[in-house]
Amino acid sequence: MPVTLDPSDFLAASDSLPVVDVRSPAEYQQGHIPGAINIPLFNDQERAEVGTHFVQSGRAEAILRGLDITLPKTGKLLKSIREQASGNNLLVYCWRGGLRSLTMAWLFETNGYQVSLLEGGYKAYRRYIRNRLALPARVVVLGGYTGSGKTEVLNQLAVKGEQVIDLEQLASHRGSAFGGIGMPVQPTSEQFENTLYDRWRTLDPEKFIWLEDESRMIGQVTLPDPIIRKIQEYPLIILEVPKALRVERLVKEYSCTDDRYLQEAVMKIEARLGKPRVKGALICISRQEYAHVADEMLTYYDKAYLFSVNRRKDQPRYFIRIERFDAGEIATRLIDFAYTQLKNGPDLPGL
Repeated sequence: MPVTLDPSDFLAASDSLPVVDVRSPAEYQQGHIPGAINIPLFNDQERAEVGTHFVQSGRAEAILRGLDITLPKTGKLLKSIREQASGNNLLVYCWRGGLRSLTMAWLFETNGYQVSLLEGGYKAYRRYIRNRLALPARVVVLGGYTGSGKTEVLNQLAVKGEQVIDLEQLASHRGSAFGGIGMPVQPTSEQFENTLYDRWRTLDPEKFIWLEDESRMIGQVTLPDPIIRKIQEYPLIILEVPKALRVERLVKEYSCTDDRYLQEAVMKIEARLGKPRVKGALICISRQEYAHVADEMLTYYDKAYLFSVNRRKDQPRYFIRIERFDAGEIATRLIDFAYTQLKNGPDLPGL
């Protein structure tokens, strides 16, 4: 008989054992435990067919139909596990920890594998990670206007040994209308959250965890509510970088981009920029006057960011003036500030 593990123990075991998601490919694509391999008991069409049998004819008929589908392909399923998973110990889950995972566990165990199941299935896992992300932690939020180099600074904080989660890297998007240029396809919001927790669970909540100040949406990815609350409530350190320096940085970052992508990005925010400003920006792109475009875009984004920050009236807020951009130097200043002003100051929210 397979062993059943709660989500905490299941995830701990997943650090060293293969994880098998036996749900349909569509379910897996929507969201899965990071690192899990997909060996589906049913494909998408078969799952829908069994579900229809359950609704129209009841559980017993659905089980019989499921067996009719499964038995002819047991050899294929076993071949898949042998090709994709090493060792004889497996972790297996389905949606609720029901018949699909039990059926696959039986198949694997009769062929020499030792199987542990996720209690409550993927549904329980999703509930568990949401609860864990909501727990207090010593979060510090790094903010600043667009072009302030926050990502580079976060990278340097990580190099210097600080705990950092790069939300934009996990979301495959830099956050603005231009943020998808040159980036991979974004994950679903569900998979983003799964990957985020996979990183989060490795961190020490008693030590500082650095996050970038983000809105609720990063491109098409929606941040989970527990992370949004942390971003909006925990201490915010704002980098004050002169606009001229930010324009210079943005021109370096985007001037090598195909102009078509820049034009498409400008058009995405036409309703907010207004047609005259968009028309001017498009003309400047065609003339390769990128500094003017960046300046115009920052006028819009600066107002939007200031409005967002000013809505958080109770959030502790600190400012660090930057005259010369050196990500490593800025990271050192932030570390000194955090460990002198935040560690010995008022407790961070929730602690």
